[in-house]
Amino acid sequence: MMNRLRSNSFRLLCLSLSTLFILAMTNDTSAGEPSPGSDDASISFSRSLYDTYDNYREPSLNHRRFKHKDIVPLIRALESHPDVTLYQEGYSTEGREIFRLTIGSGDIPVLLWSQMHGNEPTATMALFDVFRFLTADDEFNEVRAGILENITIHAVPMLNPDGAERYQRRTAFGIDMNRDALQLQAPESRILKRLRDETGAEFGFNLHDQSIRYSAGDTPKSTVIAFLAPAFDEERSINPVRERSMLLIAQLDRMLQEYIPGHVATFSDTFEPRAFGDNIQKWGTSTILVESGGLKGDPEKQYIRKMNYLLLLESFRSIAGGGYREYTVEQYEAIPPNRLRLHSVIFRNLTVPFREYEFQMDLAVNRTEVNTNGATDFYKRGTVSEVGDLSVFNGFEEVDATGLRVDSGMVYPDIFATETELERVDVLALLRAGYTAVRVEEPSEGRHTDFPLNILGPTARQPSGFKIGHSANLVLWRDEQVAYAVINGFLVDVAGARSAGDALENVGNALIYR
Repeated sequence: MMNRLRSNSFRLLCLSLSTLFILAMTNDTSAGEPSPGSDDASISFSRSLYDTYDNYREPSLNHRRFKHKDIVPLIRALESHPDVTLYQEGYSTEGREIFRLTIGSGDIPVLLWSQMHGNEPTATMALFDVFRFLTADDEFNEVRAGILENITIHAVPMLNPDGAERYQRRTAFGIDMNRDALQLQAPESRILKRLRDETGAEFGFNLHDQSIRYSAGDTPKSTVIAFLAPAFDEERSINPVRERSMLLIAQLDRMLQEYIPGHVATFSDTFEPRAFGDNIQKWGTSTILVESGGLKGDPEKQYIRKMNYLLLLESFRSIAGGGYREYTVEQYEAIPPNRLRLHSVIFRNLTVPFREYEFQMDLAVNRTEVNTNGATDFYKRGTVSEVGDLSVFNGFEEVDATGLRVDSGMVYPDIFATETELERVDVLALLRAGYTAVRVEEPSEGRHTDFPLNILGPTARQPSGFKIGHSANLVLWRDEQVAYAVINGFLVDVAGARSAGDALENVGNALIYR
């Protein structure tokens, strides 16, 4: 009997909490409850989305280099939902379909487009997560109704499928679509302009990725999300259209501080007369530029994808209820600006030899991605990116190199017959001796290797050096002992390693030189 009473009490408690949750989420709030645009309601809603995200995450998209063929089945599956209308809006330069997904019946049209640049896919993943949420049938139904009865969502995932195929910024013909708003030379550009005009969008979301090297203001924190209410003239004037963008961004910044504190910035609002964002703002659509940046430990941007999911659904809720009006332009202007100040690794106060001299300076290394297998995959290439006084820069990894002397990594003198023989190599012992490369009689095809040292053919040289642009294959010595090694830009704590696995877990890939 007592267990049954406890069970009933628990059900009543859950029902009461559920009722309070729904009241907080919907637009009709009574006295004493958070208004739809209040910080409390916004954070309560986003926290519920955050905690339940895995229920709606599209499981087939797990990395950034998916192609048009990977998303077409997802689009076709959404077409079968009674609330979703699918439109084929046209074709890319190479004949790939460009689709629009529409959901909602409200009077406020909202237009979203992603992958205008083919190598900027984070928001495309998030759009499929968003549509999985909007088409679900569960405890969020009243929230969905509050959104979809007030706004109509038009989403174009992967506007540049040819660029996505190559994982490149530009279209197949070589046009930067975001510099084609006036001439409309690319068929993809003409589709976007037509959709803006036909939908009469009151709000537009221009969804991009940016370099992971940006920081949020003059801080060491990477920019995870950068926003912009684009300027529509050289004077960067603020009219009611642009002001709406600013207010909504101010609300989104407040919400995101709960999950990525200090990692939100604003993109430069210098007027670009050819850009779509600037012109769509000029044409009367309140435009929000979203740039997905970088976060340490999130190379495939899956957490940043989740932040896109949160900010888009919070935007829909705010637009539907008008909650963004409670924020101010001053709050938008208080968001720190993007600063291009991050490097992969920075060594502080390093001793660098030059001829008969030695200099004390900082040295930075950056790693960049190189496409392979038709841009389905990639490898990393590390180079020296800056030397000198780097006090105004930060690194995702930083080393106090006071008392350390840098030298180029050496090549182990023995030659191995095959790469299979490398399995018996004591890699940590080689690193402690200053070696960063080994020789193999016939290296395998390709430019990179999972073996944690560079692999050279019998006569190949290992590129290295301390000047900007040189390959980053370095050894840092403390007296006669190796403290750190840098293999293809990847930092290895040699002195602090207890085992080879411990030392080399940070090496993404080394390179093959023939």
